[in-house]
Amino acid sequence: MFSQQVFLQGLGLGASLIMAIGAQNAHVIRTGVRGHHVAATVATCIVVDVVLIALGISGLGALVEASPTAMAVARHGGAAFLVWYGWRCWKSSLRGGASLELSPDAKSQTLGRALATVLALSLLNPHVYLDTVVLLGAVGSSLAGEARTSFAAGAMTASVLWFTALGLGAQRFARVLGRPSVWRVIEGATGTLMLVLAVLLVRGA
Repeated sequence: MFSQQVFLQGLGLGASLIMAIGAQNAHVIRTGVRGHHVAATVATCIVVDVVLIALGISGLGALVEASPTAMAVARHGGAAFLVWYGWRCWKSSLRGGASLELSPDAKSQTLGRALATVLALSLLNPHVYLDTVVLLGAVGSSLAGEARTSFAAGAMTASVLWFTALGLGAQRFARVLGRPSVWRVIEGATGTLMLVLAVLLVRGA
């Protein structure tokens, strides 16, 4: 039987993990501001999250968590990715920020290239696996039968709502978010958060 309470627990936990500014979210914002392949980018982020959440709750998360080697690889790999991405954001911010207006190169970007970019930012980031497969998976797989389904539905709904809102919101406020000064602040804040998360990952190892 569907449990609204467990659904809301999955929704809340999923939202708290997904909403943190990171490589994936920053890319969705960029795509929304540029207004090119927004729907495809948002849909890809949602599909990736849904698949990883399903894998985690089906038991993969528990297996990964039970393996010290797998956890060490995920944590340190995730920390390395976050340090690289955080430094990249800081370099952009310190350079003064770049305009996100749709350039001729961005206009000519193919759908295949756009999808390849978002898949790389999603699947090559070990931190994504920690959030979806390990953390959400560990909680969800500990529940029984129908409660597990309700939790998974809640976590997946959080992904659908968040990425849809992020893509549409970036489009709606493109004029503001596309200003170099505003994007400089966003890049700086994102870089700082990535470095903090990297430290927390390593310390939690």
